[in-house]
Formats: sequence, structure tokens, C-alpha cells
Amino acid sequence: MAEPRRNITAVDPVWDQIQTEAQQAVKDEPLIGGFVHACILHHKSIDKALSYRIAAKLASNEMSMVVVREIVEEAYASDPSLVEAARADLMAIYERDPACHRLSQPILYFKGFQAVQAYRVGHHLWTQGHRDLAYFVQMRVSEIFGVDIHPGAKIGKGIMIDHAHSIVIGETAVVGDNVSMLHSVTLGGTGKEEEDRHPKIGDGVLIGAGAKVLGNIKVGQCSRIAAGSVVLEEVPPCKTVAGIPARIVGEAGCEHPSISMNHMFGPQES
Repeated sequence: MAEPRRNITAVDPVWDQIQTEAQQAVKDEPLIGGFVHACILHHKSIDKALSYRIAAKLASNEMSMVVVREIVEEAYASDPSLVEAARADLMAIYERDPACHRLSQPILYFKGFQAVQAYRVGHHLWTQGHRDLAYFVQMRVSEIFGVDIHPGAKIGKGIMIDHAHSIVIGETAVVGDNVSMLHSVTLGGTGKEEEDRHPKIGDGVLIGAGAKVLGNIKVGQCSRIAAGSVVLEEVPPCKTVAGIPARIVGEAGCEHPSISMNHMFGPQES
């Protein structure tokens, strides 16, 4: 005789922690109760919360929140790696950003996290041939967050964009896993060429505020680009570059610059 089926509820410690934090936030600040319930506590999973949050941000008079949310949920259903990348981004921010004290903060408040998750949906639409929908997402992300990422760009997981103001990432740019960057970073082209024309950023790279990386050049893994630098030539792995134009000024200083978030030059980099 067959055993009766059992209802097994998947254990998700990250989502459980986010909900616990949200409940505490409502207790501490009752005035934000409606906001926190709408964004987190009304949802059964992190993907449902993300689809709501992205839709609430991107909706406009031209496209309702209901329609945007359907688009996001269809993307998540057809490509679970989008939610996996979102989880990696969430943990990256929690571990690297000293201003992030709770896992719920990026979902509720951090536009860098929200913008990257919206980009991921736009990139999915781009790869599936829904180019105009992808452009719509790019337009709204730029308007709402001040972040302009072309939906054709390829971005890995574990990404932290701190402050996320005036970020520009071009169509043929590639960003590896576990990359950290600050505000006003540009990964752009150098002219009107239409082919592969944007930078290729390796895993674990740290890009300082205001840095510009221009052209189809490689930035090696675990390198550092100093704030305000203009990078026009290839950067070898595990080096620090600085200046206009940027030059190698020393070693990266540690094995994982994007995780340590150390922007200071060491003694060997004077």
C-alpha cells in the first residue's frame, strides 16, 4: 500500500530572516507597516517579493504595475537563475556594505540592488527577443534609479553597486561575478563603432567612484580601479590602476578587492 503524500515546505533561511527583520521593523516603526507589509510580509517567497518591488518601481502611466509584475514573474518562472543571482547580490551587499545591517534593507531601500534586479529582467527579455520590452525596462530603470544599463550587457552574480548614482554600462560590456563598484562608474565605448565596443570586467574587480573604463578592453580578475581613473588600456589581473589615463601603480593589495572594499593604496603602491 502506497504511503500518503506529505506536504513538504521548502526551508529558506534567507527569506525567513528577511521576514523576521520585516516584522521587527513594523514593531519598531508602526508608521511604515503598510510599506513593509506590501514589500515583504504579504509575500510567500523572495521571488514574489522581488516581482512586487520591481513592478512597483517600474510601473508608469504607460504600463501598469499589474502588467509589469506579470512580466517579471514570467521571467522568474522561465529562468530561475535570475532569482539565484538576486540572492547572490543580496548577500554581497549585506557582507560588503557597512551601511547594510539587515538582509531586508536592499529589498526595501537600496536602489543599487533594485536597479540590478530590474536590469536582470530586462536582460532576460533581450535574450528572448523581446527587445522593445527590454528597452522599456532600461528606460524606467534610468528614469527611476539614475542607473543606465543596456539590456544587452552581461552581468554576473554577487554584484554590489554602492550608492548607484549615474552608473552607465554599455551594450557589449561584460561584468564578471563578485564585482563591486561605486557611484558614477562608466563602462563605455570610445566612439561610434557598432560591434564589440565595451569593457570586459573580470571576477572580483573593485571599481572606485567616478572611474571610467572605455573601449573593448579587459580588466583582469581581482584588480582595483582607483576612484576617478580613466582606463583606456588592458589591466592585468590582481593589479591596482589609477590616474588619467590610468597606469599600474601596484598590486591589488589582497586576494579579493571587491569583497574587502579597500580603496587605500598600500606601501607597495606609492
